[in-house]
Amino acid sequence: MNNKIKNIAILGSTGSIGTQALEVIGENSALFKAYVITAQNNADLLIRQALKFNPAYAIICNENKYLQVKDALSATDVKVLSGINAIKETVTHPDIDIVLTAMVGFAGLEPTIAAIKSGKDIALANKETLVVAGELITDLAKQHNVKILPVDSEHSAIFQCLAGEESNTIEKIILTASGGPFRGKTIDFLAGVTKENALKHPNWVMGAKITIDSATLMNKGLEVIEAKWLFDLNVEQIDVIVHPQSIIHSMVQFADGSIKAQMGLPDMKLPIQYALAYPERLKNNFKRFDFAGYPNLTFEKPDLNTFRNLALAYEALNRGGNMPCIINAANEIAVAGFLNNTVSFLAMSDVVETCMQKITYIAQATQDDYLNTDKETRIFAQNLIKTNALKGATI
Repeated sequence: MNNKIKNIAILGSTGSIGTQALEVIGENSALFKAYVITAQNNADLLIRQALKFNPAYAIICNENKYLQVKDALSATDVKVLSGINAIKETVTHPDIDIVLTAMVGFAGLEPTIAAIKSGKDIALANKETLVVAGELITDLAKQHNVKILPVDSEHSAIFQCLAGEESNTIEKIILTASGGPFRGKTIDFLAGVTKENALKHPNWVMGAKITIDSATLMNKGLEVIEAKWLFDLNVEQIDVIVHPQSIIHSMVQFADGSIKAQMGLPDMKLPIQYALAYPERLKNNFKRFDFAGYPNLTFEKPDLNTFRNLALAYEALNRGGNMPCIINAANEIAVAGFLNNTVSFLAMSDVVETCMQKITYIAQATQDDYLNTDKETRIFAQNLIKTNALKGATI
């Protein structure tokens, strides 16, 4: 790498991806600096991170916690700001080299747009940005000559497999899925699962929302939509295969039938490091994969009847327009309801499907359309849950 330290803005530094990104930065302090860190509500952790990494800016979205953060950092040089507008403004700072978008859900869209318009390369961990507004984001990235570097392990795997293959035709990509904690279970079994059951992922350590999405296979559905935009593919070119060991992170099949796969232990620090250091690979002391320790790598088709969210995501991608935005917003509300014990595991799919049927469909959506669709869907989904709960239904 060149001698210039890369200044990184980490949007969502207190979440799973953000904290691991800070570990990568800490292990490579001669190469990277955490220039901006942000949190939604976790002021205590944001303060500890700011004291350790001494960023130029620390931003707390929850404005009610601004004074807590400001007071705690008053003896430092860290500039403390609050609110989503502060994030949108700060990501345009001329000293920032890369913006790692690790905010949860739809909230990452507008800051990502602001960063792209100011010419910042994006290390994308917020898949919802491309799910909601894939065409808009990819067009803006081309317009402003910005690289979108995927951080999701599956999309990072595809990205790595395509290195040096720019002139070769992709026949299809194959996204791998662990199957989550309920792989092979029946609908009758899923009817009674709790959030405690669903939060026990067999392979990955992730935040609560993405862990639930993994359990319902919605996470894989969102990744299918994200892959369409990242790699300029048709729906027919994107397959999903369940691979319980999570060693093969994804694969690319080329026009001659050959398949390239990226493999490794399930550890998000590797794709984070690859995105931050791209196009170079940095030496590290991460635990290495040992073939002898995994004598059997297995694969199976996903069960689209039991785990309906993956099928709903494919349907949304086929319809296009604002439909992926609708499923994303509906799913965020449904997952929040499940985590709050007001929605059952299986009913999360019902909430998503009902919103797909009821919310106004827009074939050619603008940025304002996405914002309005997101708001309309969230209100509808919340009322749907509330109404069913008031009727005594087990939603």
